[in-house]
Amino acid sequence: MEKKFNRAGNKAGVTGKKTDNRRKPAVPGRTGRPGKAGDAKQAPKSRCPYSKKCGGCQMIDMPYKKQIAIKQEKMEEMLGKFGKVEPFMAMDDPDHYRCKVHAVFTHDKKGNPQSGIYKEGTHDVVPIDACLLENEKADAIIATIRGMLRSFKIKTYDEDNGYGLLRHVLIRVGHNTGEIMVVLVLTSPILPSKNNFVKALLKEHPEITTIVINVNDKHTSMILGDKEKTIYGPGFIYDTVCGMKFKISPKSFYQVNPVQTEKLYSKAVELAGLTGKETALDCYCGVGTIGIIASPKAKEVIGVELNKDAVRDARLNARMNEIKNIDIYENDASKFMVQMAEAGEKVDVVFMDPPRAGSTEVFMESMFKLAPDRVVYVSCSPDTLARDLEFMTKNGYVAKRIIPVDMFAHTRSVETVVLLTRTTAKEVRV
Repeated sequence: MEKKFNRAGNKAGVTGKKTDNRRKPAVPGRTGRPGKAGDAKQAPKSRCPYSKKCGGCQMIDMPYKKQIAIKQEKMEEMLGKFGKVEPFMAMDDPDHYRCKVHAVFTHDKKGNPQSGIYKEGTHDVVPIDACLLENEKADAIIATIRGMLRSFKIKTYDEDNGYGLLRHVLIRVGHNTGEIMVVLVLTSPILPSKNNFVKALLKEHPEITTIVINVNDKHTSMILGDKEKTIYGPGFIYDTVCGMKFKISPKSFYQVNPVQTEKLYSKAVELAGLTGKETALDCYCGVGTIGIIASPKAKEVIGVELNKDAVRDARLNARMNEIKNIDIYENDASKFMVQMAEAGEKVDVVFMDPPRAGSTEVFMESMFKLAPDRVVYVSCSPDTLARDLEFMTKNGYVAKRIIPVDMFAHTRSVETVVLLTRTTAKEVRV
């Protein structure tokens, strides 16, 4: 299940305090000189009318090249001790990149439906009509749903008293396939006039591929509940990454920026240095994206994932792409690597793509027992990456390549891919 997040930037950031790079406006007629007390001052207009209230896009009014320069400097400060931080893999177009869009539904004091996002660090909803980070089609669908609620007598959820039906709407868009999933998060599995609601929504947006009801009847910080019911289409969509096709369900982990995901995963596989003779282990494999993309260049790929739903999807994705040299196991990756080491099995490369909290010492110590020649670490948190690199470089590995990727333009957040190689025994714990 997914935790609530501010959809402008839901991963760990790099720049610490918010940076305000704007000049204070000069008083008319006195260019370059500060105004006297009482002079009228006009704040520069933001690109986003919600930026002051939302707080999610900390760099929205900063030129994109300057955003990258600031992030580059900060990454060098945080990770430079481990090796050279290479130039950022930046975006060509940094707007409207999010293909996973989450809207919180609420109402004003008069009961009028509203939708928006949580103000950074709070559960206060900022009503918005559109976001510069989000897929425009997804925003249009959310606006249509909001406009339909009164005629269908659908009440929005009230967090304070627990009353109301519609809590959230989650939209997932297949960037390369054009397929669109709409997830209605309700407190009950019963949607009034369900068939007419679906018909009305499809009339406005015939491009919608599937509509799913997700039931979350708990007073919880989670967006999605455990129960789902498909009311239109197959209940999932497909998208492609690096030439491979993947099934995306409502709860599937799938990177929110598809354009940069292609760059990130292509670089991860490149850094692995696969020649067709290697055995690669994909830990935290999720629905199998990295392992499946790497499989044509490896002799064998092993995927390990603890979430049984993700394992099922990973196996399906492997079959769908006709990958014959990959096996997906439902297991804890740390235990799995210890078992492999004790059985005398070897792997050449380990791919690791941990959550925001980073890896654990238990995981890394298990990996040391397996002793792969190369580790490709994909990180969504520079802070936890720095912590983990500190531990790994004291235990027989050295960072050879450090490449930051701008997955979350206009925010503080950064994705990074790092290649580590195993050193000789003499270089361990100096």
